[in-house]
Parts: sequence; structure tokens; C-alpha cells
Amino acid sequence: MGEHLLLHQASCVCDYRLLRLPPKPSRLLCCSWRLSKVRGLGESVGDDSGRLTAGSTSTVQSNGKVSVDECEPHQLGVKRRLGGSEAEEVRSDAMRKLADEMFLVKSSGQFEVDYLGESTKGDLNIRGDIVNAVDTEEFHMLDNTIEEAAKTEAREAEKLLRELQILPRYPHMVAERGIFCSRTLNLRSITTIGYDMDYTLIHYNVNAWEGRAYEYGMENLGSMGYAVEGLSFDPDLVIRGLIMDKKNGNVVKADRFGYVKRAMHGTKMLSNRAISELYGRELVDLREESRWEFLNTLFSVSEAVMYLQMVERLDEGALPSEIAPMDYQGLYKVVAKALFKAHVEGQLKNEIINEPERFVELDPELPLALLDQKEAGKRLLLITNSDYHYTNKMMQHAFNRFLPDDMDWRALFDMVIVSAKKPDFFQISHPLYEVVTEDGLMRPCFKARSGGLYCGGSAQMVEKALGFQGDQTLYVGDHIYTDVSQSKVHLRWRTALICRELEEEVRALEYGREHRKKLIKLMNQKELVGDVFNQLRLAVQRRTKKCAAQTPLVTSLDEKELAENMQKMLLIMRQLDRKIAPMLEADGEHFNKRWGYLSRAGLWDKSHLTRQIEKYADIYTSRVSNFLQFTPFMYFRSQAQSLAHDLHPY
Repeated sequence: MGEHLLLHQASCVCDYRLLRLPPKPSRLLCCSWRLSKVRGLGESVGDDSGRLTAGSTSTVQSNGKVSVDECEPHQLGVKRRLGGSEAEEVRSDAMRKLADEMFLVKSSGQFEVDYLGESTKGDLNIRGDIVNAVDTEEFHMLDNTIEEAAKTEAREAEKLLRELQILPRYPHMVAERGIFCSRTLNLRSITTIGYDMDYTLIHYNVNAWEGRAYEYGMENLGSMGYAVEGLSFDPDLVIRGLIMDKKNGNVVKADRFGYVKRAMHGTKMLSNRAISELYGRELVDLREESRWEFLNTLFSVSEAVMYLQMVERLDEGALPSEIAPMDYQGLYKVVAKALFKAHVEGQLKNEIINEPERFVELDPELPLALLDQKEAGKRLLLITNSDYHYTNKMMQHAFNRFLPDDMDWRALFDMVIVSAKKPDFFQISHPLYEVVTEDGLMRPCFKARSGGLYCGGSAQMVEKALGFQGDQTLYVGDHIYTDVSQSKVHLRWRTALICRELEEEVRALEYGREHRKKLIKLMNQKELVGDVFNQLRLAVQRRTKKCAAQTPLVTSLDEKELAENMQKMLLIMRQLDRKIAPMLEADGEHFNKRWGYLSRAGLWDKSHLTRQIEKYADIYTSRVSNFLQFTPFMYFRSQAQSLAHDLHPY
């Protein structure tokens, strides 16, 4: 199916059988891009009539002309697939035939990997008989002028992208919807794409979902005798990527090395001095699970808010001594138990199932992104820890209304695994059950098969059933540990992290650009003044030992000049400090006033979360539907990494 539909979205096609090499090889590649009329289907289509844009859809009329009707972007994908006219069927058949005759989907032939070490499996290639029919001498001529031809073609490609209203590879104006690459990934070589559901395929309204989880958890604490009166859910109290210190009753933000940069005890931020005294000799080590709890996902928000508020109540002595735990670690266990009980008893999920429109944020483009991947020949998997009943209701609500021809969400996936028990799913084999009725009745099963709906099992079972392994697979999820790191560490799957907050983060970075520019300017000025001050200080030090300063001019200054200049510079630096300190505190407040940016810890360094993303996620983005802006054949290339000794940053 993938071979037949490779050119499904092409807005213009050139019949390579009619291609004749021009006298000047530098113009060879230009022919395929710059035809004013398309000959590939045996008909002439004008420039404007065959052009599809992001806000329009085309229908072929009986006279062969193409009319363009305005529609919503997500409707474009639906209408494209609903089609139905006789002329469209003929055109579709012709496209499939052309793809069969002209192209192959296979490894490049000579090499199984490209120059960046990525697999070439899934690359599109011209069939051998067509290549052999072209004069090889003229291809050698092209080799000699390829840089000139590529330069010309790149300009023409940019022009065509603008004309077709297709986003560029790295869209700066819509960066919050971009896909960012930590490790080079060739989607063409990916045969199987697995998806998590919660906060990945289904995005929840955080205030609504986590707010209700918080309320159920607090009710449970109240029933146990804990003082919860007057407390309310504050979603801005914490952000993803923070770390709970269960020993000290704090939540901290660490940099990529594990040094604590900001901290909160109860609901109050700690001063820099307090942080230095408490964590000056300690590094955050997530391997010490008894002490540190990483806020991996948005599901962690309600738990962290509950914990911080109860820490404050414990410090105030508001918890009865006969039931209150003796330390902060004991308090964490009580809070976690109360919230776990809210999930296990099912009240929360029943409420969501009955009112999904209140909790679920719909994304009309998301099902179409998966349709593109499926029609490109990718096998899609759904692997979720949620049970069948909840999964089915959520997917029906979020997907079915946006799929064509009364298609059900199940038809998108080659296999569905519910109650998967991740992260164990990626390394331990659990009993496998097949879901056999719409009500969720199950029977034991010993072998998975394509098209099945299962409960439990293991990743190895899925690999064996569908015949894929390792780097042929991309797994997409929102949990940096359960989804991303474990699938990569144990199976070497390629990984994608979904982090919805990226959209707000990118906007906040843009809003804070001028603030950061002024801050850096002031810091650079202080640095320059400080460099001179240090030279004068060294001159004084050397003069007491009757030694010359580093330069003759500094050596020639008398004692009074040295003292006056040093005094002046100290005053300037103190004044700059008074200006710089509050500006540093405010850096990132557009994202969160307490914690700053999600991705940064301090002005220059990356946060602990960013380090985890770089280490385990090959690509990361804010939502799955962002794949729709690109193609299922996209080659994501990682950016150059600047190093401290680079003379010229890239």
C-alpha cells in the first residue's frame, strides 16, 4: 500500500519517461520543478488550477477543470479522502499506476545507511530500467556541476513551497508547532510507529483533569483526618520537570548537572542563600528513588500541589499528632496513597467518560496525521496503560468524528495494547489476553497477531507478531521515563516525546527576548568593568611584593590613581548588581513566575528535563498533529551542537 500511495499528496507530477536532458546539465533538476503544465497524467493543467493550499480543497469537474473550495485546514484531509467523483477515481488510479511504473521503495542499493548513518530503507528510488534508459554520460556531466544545480534547485524549491503555502522545514513563525530533533531521524526508514494515549493522542484540559484528581485526593485525605479545609488547586505552583525532595519536603529545579537552582518549601520559594546552605554539597540523583521523585508528566501536577500544601500544614502543626507522619517522606507516602486511591476506585475516570467534552481538548488534525502515516505504509500501534473501556471511550470521542467514511479509530491501528503496564511492558513479559467483545470481555491468548486488540503482553511479543525490531520503530509518548527512556534503553526503539507546554515555552521565549537581550548586555558590561578591576587589584597585589603589573601602563599608575579607579569600578559593579539581580529573577516569568522556563535552569544552562529529553528523545514536539505539517517521509536532522571551544558558533 505504501508504494501505491507515495505520491498521494503530490500537487504536480512530472512524467520522467518524457524527460529529456537539456544541453546544460545545471538545468536538469529544474525541469521537474518548473513545468508550467503537468504532463504526467496525459492532460494539461494550468498553474493555478492544480495548486492546493492549506486552506482549500480541489474537485475535478466533468470538463476536467479543477475548482478550489475554501475549507478549514483539517477538512482538507477529510475531503481529500472522501472524494468520490469518477474523474477523481481515474486520477487516483493513474497516480498509483505511475508510482508503480516509475518508482521503487527500497534501500538505496549500494549502501544500507546514508552519510549520517541513517537507514536508507524506505527511500524512494527510480526503477532501474528507467535510469538505464538515460544517457549515463550526461549524468556524469551533472555530477561535475551538481553544486551549481543544487543551488538553483534549492531556490526554486523555496519558491515552490511559498507558492503552495507549505511550511518550510524549520518554520520560525510557527515554532511552537515545530518538531525539534535531538538525534537525526529518517522517517522513511521507520516501518512501525507506536503511540501512548493519555496526554499523547488524547490531550486533557490540565486544570479540569488534574483539578478533579486533586479534589478527589484531598477528599481522601480529609476522610483520613488530615486538615485540608481552605486549600484549593493551584496549577501554577509547579511545572513538569521539577523534582520532589521527599527528605526535606521541597520541590526543586535542577540544571543538567544536577545542581539545584531554584527550590520551594511548602508553597514558598527558598532564597539563594537557603538553597546554597541546603544543597551546596548535594546533587540531584534520580537513581535514589527513595528521596527524589521526578515530575515526568502532567499527571504529576496534582500530586505535587497536594504534597507542597500538606508540607505547609505539617510545618504549621495543623495536622493532628496522632495521625500526622513524623517526617516529610512519610507525608509523601500518605499523599500518594490518597491520590492513587482516587484513580483506582474509578470515580475520576467514570466522570471523564460521562463528560469527555469537559476534560478532553479535541484536535481535528491529529487523526489526519495518523491517516497520512498509515497510508504511507507505516504500521501504527496503540500501547497504553489505560484499560479497554476507558481507552475505547476516549478514542471514540477524540477520533471518530474526524475520520472519513464512518471510519472507527480501531481501523487506524495494526495492533492495540491496553493495560500494558509500562514501563515493565518494554522488558518483562506479562500474560496476554485478547479483548473479544465490545464490552471488554477477554480470553487468554498466547500469540499476538496483526489487527488484534490485547491486554498486557510485552513489546517483544508485538515485535515478533508484526515482524519489526529496533530502529525500524518509533515510539511516541509524553512520559520521559515510562514511554521514552525505557523503550530506547531496552529495545533501542527510536523515540518522540510529546510536551504540550512547548507551545507556551516558545511563545514565552519570544516575549522575553528583549528582556534577555538587555540582561545579557548589562552582564557583559559588568564583566568588562570587572576585568579592568581585576587587573588593578593584581597590580596592587604585585606592588606590595615590588613586582611589575601585567602591562607597563598599569605599573606606572600611582597609588592614588589605583585606589580611585578601583573604588569607582566597585561602585559601578554594585549598581549593576542591583539592576541585574531582579532581572535574573524575572527571566522566564512569561512561562512561570516561580520557576521560569521549562527548558532552562538559570540564564545560560539547560534544565534537568532538557537533559533528559536530549538523552532519550530523538525528536520532541508539542502535539502529534504537528506531524501533519511535515510528511511521513521527513528526514529530521539534528542541529550542530556548539561547544565551549568553538571559535565560531554555528
